[in-house]
Amino acid sequence: MRLSTVILPVRRWLDGGRDQWLRAERLGFHTAYTYDHLSWRTFRDGPWYGAVPTLTAAAGATERIRLGTLVTSPNFRHPVTLAKELISLDDVSGGRFTLGIGAGGTGFDATALGQEAWTPRERADRFGEFLPLLDRLLTEPSVTSEGAFYSAVEARNLPGCVQRPRLPFAVAGNGPRGMRLAARYGQAWVTTGDPAIFETGTPEDSREALRGQLARLGKACAEADRDMAELEKILLTGFTPDRDAPMRSLDAFVDFAGRHFELGFTEIAIHAPIPDTDFAADETVFERIATEALGQLSR
Repeated sequence: MRLSTVILPVRRWLDGGRDQWLRAERLGFHTAYTYDHLSWRTFRDGPWYGAVPTLTAAAGATERIRLGTLVTSPNFRHPVTLAKELISLDDVSGGRFTLGIGAGGTGFDATALGQEAWTPRERADRFGEFLPLLDRLLTEPSVTSEGAFYSAVEARNLPGCVQRPRLPFAVAGNGPRGMRLAARYGQAWVTTGDPAIFETGTPEDSREALRGQLARLGKACAEADRDMAELEKILLTGFTPDRDAPMRSLDAFVDFAGRHFELGFTEIAIHAPIPDTDFAADETVFERIATEALGQLSR
């Protein structure tokens, strides 16, 4: 059982930003993630810093905690340039980086470069080409590839990742194609639950939907001749019908986490509190969850 946190990049580094990453390490979280967006939802008109520079700074400030994105997407990135940044970040962190990656969505990132938002099918098509090329770029010294959406011409990435054969992928995908990519390329699979029941469903509905997702992941792994146990299963909280209920008390979180670990999840990620937002939470409760929850769950 692992407990991780998500630190949204909304604070200036020297005005509370750095301290959040140091606190995450001090509290003993397994991984500290951040979102990889150009802007996001209700934060669009406020401060929002880049994921890769923020994580690079966090890598230099911390010593033990793993770092990662939840999640990067093709919406505004290209595999060739991303691979170079990832190899550099893996090096600076001393091999402590995990890439959360998915197909992207229809938010602000989808149109910020002037393009029309891609349809779900187009996103899946692009992701299906993006991820295999990124895998090659992170494992081969020189890559030439011509695809329908992404190409590389003698793209060199020496000396490669510190982590071998490359840094781990946590693949987000609830559809058949995304799960097949997770089964083939992932060292982890990540979900936020079923968005279709976020507004009207119950916690029980959510757990049943997650149980179904895990079953479909198992099927995808079997088809890929992959042992599903090899994949970490990460639940990013805050997007199930439970909403903020697990963060209201230590006992509430222990109950929530226990039910989801029983389903088969191996890692749960909670958001560091941000006042006056959907991620507002009591700081004392947050710190108690970080330091006491796993001890209670392991009894």
